[in-house]
Amino acid sequence: MCGIAGLYHASGATPDLEVLRRMVAALEHRGPDGTGFHVEQGVGLGHARLSIIDLSRGAQPIHNETKDVWITYNGEVFNYVELRRMLEARGHRFYTSTDTEVIVHLYEELGDRFLEELNGQFAFALWDRRRKRLVLVRDRAGILPLYYARIGDDFIFASEVKAILASGYVDAALDANGLDELMTFWAPVAPRTVFRGINQLGPGEVLILEEGRETRRPYWRWQFPAAGEHRRGDERALRDELSALLGDAIAIRLRADVPVGAYLSGGLDSSSLVALLKERLPHTLQTFSIGFDDAGLDESTHQRTVVDHLRTTHHHVQCTLSDIARVFPKTIRHSESPVLRTAPAPMHLLSGLVRDSAVKVVLTGEGADEVLGGYDIFKEAKVRQFWARQPHSAWRPALLKRLYPYLDLTSAQSAAYLKEFFGVGLERPDDPCFSHLPRWATTAQCKLFWAEDFRRTVEGSAVERLRSSLPADMHRWHPFNRAEYLESKTLLASYLLSSQGDRMLMANSVEGRFPFLDHRLIEFANRLHPSYKMRVLREKHLLKEAMKERLPSSIIERHKQPYRAPDAAAFLGPSAPDYVRELMSKSTLARYGYFDPEKVTRLVAKLQRARIPAARDNMAFVGILSTQLWHAQFVEGVSIN
Repeated sequence: MCGIAGLYHASGATPDLEVLRRMVAALEHRGPDGTGFHVEQGVGLGHARLSIIDLSRGAQPIHNETKDVWITYNGEVFNYVELRRMLEARGHRFYTSTDTEVIVHLYEELGDRFLEELNGQFAFALWDRRRKRLVLVRDRAGILPLYYARIGDDFIFASEVKAILASGYVDAALDANGLDELMTFWAPVAPRTVFRGINQLGPGEVLILEEGRETRRPYWRWQFPAAGEHRRGDERALRDELSALLGDAIAIRLRADVPVGAYLSGGLDSSSLVALLKERLPHTLQTFSIGFDDAGLDESTHQRTVVDHLRTTHHHVQCTLSDIARVFPKTIRHSESPVLRTAPAPMHLLSGLVRDSAVKVVLTGEGADEVLGGYDIFKEAKVRQFWARQPHSAWRPALLKRLYPYLDLTSAQSAAYLKEFFGVGLERPDDPCFSHLPRWATTAQCKLFWAEDFRRTVEGSAVERLRSSLPADMHRWHPFNRAEYLESKTLLASYLLSSQGDRMLMANSVEGRFPFLDHRLIEFANRLHPSYKMRVLREKHLLKEAMKERLPSSIIERHKQPYRAPDAAAFLGPSAPDYVRELMSKSTLARYGYFDPEKVTRLVAKLQRARIPAARDNMAFVGILSTQLWHAQFVEGVSIN
């Protein structure tokens, strides 16, 4: 992956090269292997390169034969080999061996239909000189980011917000509605960001600037059949089809001129990926994992089970509380967003381990839960739908004990908690947001700590804004598919693939690849009846069937363990970092103006007393601290190490 940046002047003025240089310099961590620029009337394109394919000749921006189509590009088109053969047969001439050059020729050949042919993860800007047309594109799943801002007749874009800020065109300021969405869904929903006046292109979207017009439209989205119209068939045949699709998705993602490794968490998704990779890289596969001192969070035993079974060359980083506290400011600087969990911080350390091992590319199992039905929230929704048919039943909600056996459902207090938490929205089972209402209500408790003056700047309801953007035909989908769509639209692209994914990988100049998010695999899975994904309450049923002869049964049948890291405990106590005391002090909280100093002080005291802090208190603390860090680093320009 790389970093891209650019300027477009509708007036036809020539962009300032020095501005473009500043923008690209801010992206050096994304592309430490070289920079490149193309400037002409109306447009300037910049590039910071991480060389993966055609290491010697792949410098960007890249052009076609006549130099009237140019591109600055971040990512990979994995089917570029096949596309190049087709284009050469039609007379196109190439001067590099890169996948990047394939895109400019494909645009020449097919016009706007070229996007339909691309299989990959990418964010790019393509300039068509003849039409004075700028085309910005983000990949279908939203693996790679693309941000933009309009200032009068000028348009500015980049892979990261810090490059837009480096241009001097925009000053950093918090978008109150963006924080409102983050403290509901865990991240703002595209096109919104937490930066006022700076937007993001959504997954599967294209934005075109031409003749003074700005057009933003989807070219792909997660689509499901109407309930009752799903694909069914022989399970063995469907299992084999899934295996073939996943195998090919992995095979084409091994196309690189540098070493390729894989993340291994010890769960089903990454273990499946590593098992299939081992068949293709029997002697050279390197795997990478994280461990924690907290036994409740650590998965090292399961990781070792897979490593011993598959005999990979394994690398491990043990992450301590002090490691999280030390790297957290840098984590927020790279994520460019507050977060509600510390989980991105260990991922930052893990990508550093990859880079130190001389590996530039890692494959990960991210996306399998959304595509193949792995999350507990899907199980919750299934039980809650059943409960909603008889909302006064006492035994139907008790089925949740199978998901969370640590809940003592025999006590009156626990039964009341069950009703309060899981009963949110129970009276509206046909609501398209039904599956996620309990989670969103819990997350939104972070807002209880807002300062009243800040609260008044928020416009409307985050949930209602999201609801108004949902597909018109969503009411026709199976409830399970609605939950999958919401997960992909909110958490996946804007948090898991961004704050926890792309940003933590690129902080150490490492490219991540995501076979489970191959659009062919998504489209196959989306057509399946939900029973192939969740058989009663057995998650990822079809994937488990496909992998049961490749992995130990202990890995196949272990309960889904969400990836989590220690939260507030990393920042409290006598060894708390100086930046925590400063940013969480009453005076700094009051000066920044987002949170009520008295309420935050009481929260910190409560966490310091608690033996096992409540999840919502942990989340609120991390959300507040990371927002303070975000403001200090981006708005005030303070360097925190």
